[in-house]
Amino acid sequence: MVCQNCGKKEATTHIKRVVNGNETKLNLCADCAESMGYGDLFSGFGFNMSNIFSNFFYDIPLAVLPISKTVVCEKCKSTFDEIIKSGMMGCPECYDVFSDRLIPSIQRIHGKAVYAGKSAVSVNTDDSKTNIDKIESLKKELEDAVQEQNFERAATLRDEIKLLEGEAANL
Repeated sequence: MVCQNCGKKEATTHIKRVVNGNETKLNLCADCAESMGYGDLFSGFGFNMSNIFSNFFYDIPLAVLPISKTVVCEKCKSTFDEIIKSGMMGCPECYDVFSDRLIPSIQRIHGKAVYAGKSAVSVNTDDSKTNIDKIESLKKELEDAVQEQNFERAATLRDEIKLLEGEAANL
């Protein structure tokens, strides 16, 4: 199988990515894999986290990157090339300055570029208050049953309390 990047050498590295259920396969020769940051597992034990993050930016389409003008963040004076190499933003302002270049990578990594968040589960406070009152009542009955040494009744009450506490935790 020929390398999908250079089209010349034999593909020895096979990469499979699954993002949001969409599977893509990439077959690369050793040189292309190394240049794209997909070296073998045991090479260079000088592990550097920034190298991992900088690899996320390799697939940015060339049309997105301006060739003639280098944009610089006014606050920290970082360039996009420096961000790619280090894998870190220079300052919070960089997110706004380089947003047009970052969005394609963020979409590729996360499947979307806009955070939708999670919705809260509504809690019916009347039901939860009724459960709490009932649990407290049953605990008092449990204490009485233990005092009277009515252990069968105590076991039944204990089980009922556990059931109600489990329901309360799920509300």
